[in-house]
Amino acid sequence: MGRPRAFDEDEAVRAAVGLFGGRAYDGVSIDDLVSHLGMHRNSLYKTFGSKRGLYLIALRRHLADDVRPLADALADVSDAAAALRLVTSADLNLLLLATLERAPVDEEVACEVKAALAAVDQAIADALGVPAELATALTAAALGILLRGNPDSAATALTQHLGLLT
Repeated sequence: MGRPRAFDEDEAVRAAVGLFGGRAYDGVSIDDLVSHLGMHRNSLYKTFGSKRGLYLIALRRHLADDVRPLADALADVSDAAAALRLVTSADLNLLLLATLERAPVDEEVACEVKAALAAVDQAIADALGVPAELATALTAAALGILLRGNPDSAATALTQHLGLLT
């Protein structure tokens, strides 16, 4: 009979979301995971199969806990400026890093990212009653603002000066 787990799997996945969201997949080693999650290397492999296995579970957790609630909240926005502010204030670090780093080389990650972004686009399109292409452009602008940093001032400038979103 094996020993009982000395770690909480749910807490380990949440910690992995933070670690991958802060340093990206390639920036996190197995040693980093073992140290940060407080688990033994063998436990990590036994529970998650591999670093990639843990990454996929962490990405799915992030999408469920952070991106889906964002899409739900977007259903209540009344204008594009509010949608932009909502997206730029969300914690989307892991989604952004997955989009840039892993989706181009990992089909499973690409499918997860594509579905998550489509849900955000659809929520914006439905809430604002705009064509899908415009909703996608708004999502892209918001994500670009997040990538460039300083989302508050950039979102404000975009909504005030372009006149396209108010």
